[in-house]
Amino acid sequence: MADPTQGLPPGWAAEWSAENQRHFYIDQATGHTQWEHPGPAEPVFDAAGPAASGSPPPTTHHTKRRQYAAGQTQAYYGTTEPVMQQPGIPQFPPQMSGGQLFTPGEAAPVQAPVGGSPYYGQQQQQPEYINAPGYAQPVAPHGGLGYSGQPVDQLTNQFQQMGMGGQKQQLYTTNLLTSPPDPREILTGPPEINLPPGATLSQSPFVNAHPSYQRCTVNAFPSSSSLASKAKIPLAVVITPYKSIKEHEEPVPLVSDMVIARCRRCRMYMNPFVSFIDGGSRWRCPMCSLVNEVPQMFDWDQTNNQSLDRWQRAELNHGVVEFVAPAEYVVRPPQPLAYVFLIDVSHTAIQSGMVATATRTIMESLDRLPNQDGRTRVSIIGFDSALYFFSTPPGVEEPRMLVVSDVDDVFLPQPHDLFVNIVEARAVLESLLGRFNDMFKENHDLGSALGAALQAGFKLINNTGGKLIVLSASLPSTGPGALKNREDPKVFGTPKESQLLQAASPFYKTFAIECSKAQVSVDMFLSSPGYQDVATLAALPHYTSGQTFFYPAFNAARSEDAVKFAHEFGEVLAQPIMVETIIRVRASRGVRMSSFHGNFFLRSTDLLAMPTVPNDVSYTIELEVEETISQPYIIIQTGVLHTTCAGERRVRVVTTAIPTTSNLSEIYASVDQVAVATYFANKAVERAVMYKLEDARDLLHNKLVEILQAYKSSMTAAGAGASAQLAISENMKMLPLLILGLLKNVGIRQSAQIPSDLRAYAQVLLTSLPAEMLMPYIHPMFYSLHNMPAECGTIDEQGVIMPTPLPLTTERLERHGLYLIEDGQTIFLFVGRDAVPQLIIDVFDLPNYETLRGGKMTLPLLDNPFSQRVTAIVAKVREMRHGVYYPHLYVVKEDGEPPLRLWALSLLIQDRADVLPSYQQFIGQLKDKVNGNSY
Repeated sequence: MADPTQGLPPGWAAEWSAENQRHFYIDQATGHTQWEHPGPAEPVFDAAGPAASGSPPPTTHHTKRRQYAAGQTQAYYGTTEPVMQQPGIPQFPPQMSGGQLFTPGEAAPVQAPVGGSPYYGQQQQQPEYINAPGYAQPVAPHGGLGYSGQPVDQLTNQFQQMGMGGQKQQLYTTNLLTSPPDPREILTGPPEINLPPGATLSQSPFVNAHPSYQRCTVNAFPSSSSLASKAKIPLAVVITPYKSIKEHEEPVPLVSDMVIARCRRCRMYMNPFVSFIDGGSRWRCPMCSLVNEVPQMFDWDQTNNQSLDRWQRAELNHGVVEFVAPAEYVVRPPQPLAYVFLIDVSHTAIQSGMVATATRTIMESLDRLPNQDGRTRVSIIGFDSALYFFSTPPGVEEPRMLVVSDVDDVFLPQPHDLFVNIVEARAVLESLLGRFNDMFKENHDLGSALGAALQAGFKLINNTGGKLIVLSASLPSTGPGALKNREDPKVFGTPKESQLLQAASPFYKTFAIECSKAQVSVDMFLSSPGYQDVATLAALPHYTSGQTFFYPAFNAARSEDAVKFAHEFGEVLAQPIMVETIIRVRASRGVRMSSFHGNFFLRSTDLLAMPTVPNDVSYTIELEVEETISQPYIIIQTGVLHTTCAGERRVRVVTTAIPTTSNLSEIYASVDQVAVATYFANKAVERAVMYKLEDARDLLHNKLVEILQAYKSSMTAAGAGASAQLAISENMKMLPLLILGLLKNVGIRQSAQIPSDLRAYAQVLLTSLPAEMLMPYIHPMFYSLHNMPAECGTIDEQGVIMPTPLPLTTERLERHGLYLIEDGQTIFLFVGRDAVPQLIIDVFDLPNYETLRGGKMTLPLLDNPFSQRVTAIVAKVREMRHGVYYPHLYVVKEDGEPPLRLWALSLLIQDRADVLPSYQQFIGQLKDKVNGNSY
């Protein structure tokens, strides 16, 4: 045998691969590996002349920052940046990382296309990993979104997403050390669901629920618990059963004939994955295989009194469908909707302008409140150290105020006339709301009997159910549920900090459970200028399926504060709500629901009780493989029984079918990194509240290391040995950055400077935001505006065209630039210190950078194209996602106030911040852990 080291260039070594029975070669200086003999050293030439042997290729990163010449006022309009269409799927072919793809029987690797980012400044090395024998044939791993380099039209992509054809997932491996993250990949859909042929009755592209309604962490489900344990990928399903519908979106199909076919044994609802037998008179349940009779009226249109083609039925063609429920689903007659507003009227609330803003918003939203049946009722209770009720007997023009000062033993001052019908008493209600702030403008009471107000509101609606909407501007200080200021900056950043994130009083959880039993939900709008104990008060929405909103240092004198509060409060009031709701998730035999996360009360082992369900709120349910699954695919079905605002009892059914596999590579190739990140956000918050924040950070870090170790040992040639690479599948390439974003999020971050209210509210968002909004919250979006293409900010058939998002690093900042950074909750306009005067004039209507002031602001509407484009982009950021949130806009100067600048730059999570590593450092730490097996 020839000496493998003969003729090697300096610094190269040869090692024997027992698995492949051949030598491979390593550049000891760079860690670069390859199978072929590198041959003798040769000089390398580039445009600048000869380079030393082994030198890296020339980089495209420029360290010198370009500046505008003096007097050049229009330069910021020019650009060569690519443009991305939004909303929807990005119209570009995502680039492959510099990984090699091996298929069985190949002697030489096929080099995947090399993606790159100029700020990393080096070409990618060839990693050593290969695919294990027996892998399926290659297909595009992301649902036809272009990883194979071929654009696919939208309908074809939908069919692939639903799995028409039964192709297997092909695993593409990438090296995280040399593959910079591309923020556009967050916007692509999850890997396709490749169901076996014949799995579905219909050829409709909508047979599986859209991921915005229901998505699983894997789209190829492990067939055994041992395989699931070996893969280390968490199994969970993320559900958003009620998504707000925008103008361009199709509503959920409604089946109004009251024929609901269900399996007699497992109670699964009819869906596109059933099979008809015996001439169509019976159907087999795909979840438990029981044969059921087809309902007698299944093929009859009762509305038009004629025969119906069953193949056109919505439940056989759509993964998300809503049934009008027959009488057996109705426990009691539909109750009128009831809203009780509990308004803090203490001196603090009046002075901040919260009361005036809230009452004005309620008045303006009276026509937007759900009231299809004309029965919606409203009651208003004010509170400081006492309670203020308003009686409106029939025929009176002005309401009468009744004061209850005994807050330790709450009672209603009279049993009737404390509610008004919006339609019948509109004039009286408007009169009360118009004078409400003036009634208390001289109030100097600083107390807050919030607990007593809650008890009084509960007494009003406990017979019918409804919503308690709390508007509080101070810490509850008297009566039941009184709290003390326990904020202690000395414990920030210490193990004791987690105590500040736990409820300080059992009153609120106990009261919340009583509310849940009576079909009462609670929404909290908190706006205290000081400490308000968000961690304790948020227990009310948590257990009653409500929502928490927090406005620190609210001051209505700032128009931006008033606009944000009024917008979000008004949108919550206008939301159609589903009342008296229960949710149950079912899965095929062998799959069990093991844990539940979200805002609800777990009534039994798997029944989620929700008095009302708001739109655009998500819930995460952990799954467990109990026994070996022999079926070719599993079904996960969410059934939501509810009453609409119009008093109609309905059942919303969300169905997803996922193929099963005994192949590790298919599991890894099918991982939905967005769903995995959503799961980890919920687990981290759970760990932080139950134990310590440090435990939550350790959980995130250790679980990620486990995944990388499992992938390395199973999917790469390095196996259990040390490797110069850090391997992961292409579809999980963004997962380490998403985990780093979680580690740097306010809710989890290691810091001794974060007030506990801000941290507690961040944790509320981490556990309730739908994936569409959670992703930017942990992985913000970063755009360059001064040199964006001319199309950006203009409108095409898909809406406002957005710039291409940039990597989250300050290396992309130029001193003359204008940038937008946003996380769905806050928008920053970052202005470089050398921004030309014309840019400042065009955007801010100010003569130069020196006259610009940082902080909250509203952009002026100016008559020039660049201002109109920037304004359109800001507006698009505020409305492009589903949800009620209206982000504040802050202007940040490069040399402006340090706290504001540091806050904005903290969103650039790829950079180092305090004790938190940069992305490259984080990847290096992961590599050391994966190789060292010591954590």
